Amino acid sequence: MNVAIIVPAYNEERNLIKLVKEIKKNISATIIIVDDSTSNSSKKLFKKKKKNLIYIYRGKKLGRGSAVIFGLKKALKIKKISHYIEMDADLSHKPSELKKNLSIFNKQKLDLLIASRYLKKSKIINWPTSRRILSKLSNNMAKLLLGIPVCDYTNGYRIYSKRAASIIVKKCGKIGGGFIVLSEILMLINSKKYKINETSTVFINRIRGESSVNLKLVFQSLIGLFKLYLIKKIKKI
Repeated sequence: MNVAIIVPAYNEERNLIKLVKEIKKNISATIIIVDDSTSNSSKKLFKKKKKNLIYIYRGKKLGRGSAVIFGLKKALKIKKISHYIEMDADLSHKPSELKKNLSIFNKQKLDLLIASRYLKKSKIINWPTSRRILSKLSNNMAKLLLGIPVCDYTNGYRIYSKRAASIIVKKCGKIGGGFIVLSEILMLINSKKYKINETSTVFINRIRGESSVNLKLVFQSLIGLFKLYLIKKIKKI
């Protein structure tokens, strides 16, 4: 099993080295970091070439979703990669869950597996009440508008099959480059009738650094959701 892990990053120099170490402890994978930081301080951390690690500094903030699609394009060019994972750089997604998630993905022959924060066995640790409310409202809105039978539209801890990754890089990113890409991908994979499922996860709020989520991003995501809803209606997806 050959795995590529795409890590979108924005001012995460305090977390990236630890994340890479934790991933390597748990599985063998090619790690692709797509860094949109305001400075190139993270670039210095990866100045020496490391085996199975690709560091890309894009130089400006183009959005989390844009970074994931960019990373998937790079990963698809690597021979023998069969599994494509996206996870956050801030250590909110536990690398210790990777083996379990890959096992579920393979046993169920999935195209998309979402580590869902809203299953009964899942836990959310140290998230402020305001973020919990905002996340829950966003997910409820997405479910109402898009009608896809999953619990978590917005957690970016996912595994994709090769055919799913291939269609994502061709079709997604047209609504926006931020978090809306997560819902856009989900709608596309569902429209193709590819196999989707969720698994429980422990989501831990970041300890170091600051979240890039702000009111502007939330507003953009809401606009994006309505655009996806209109596309769904027009194309009758």
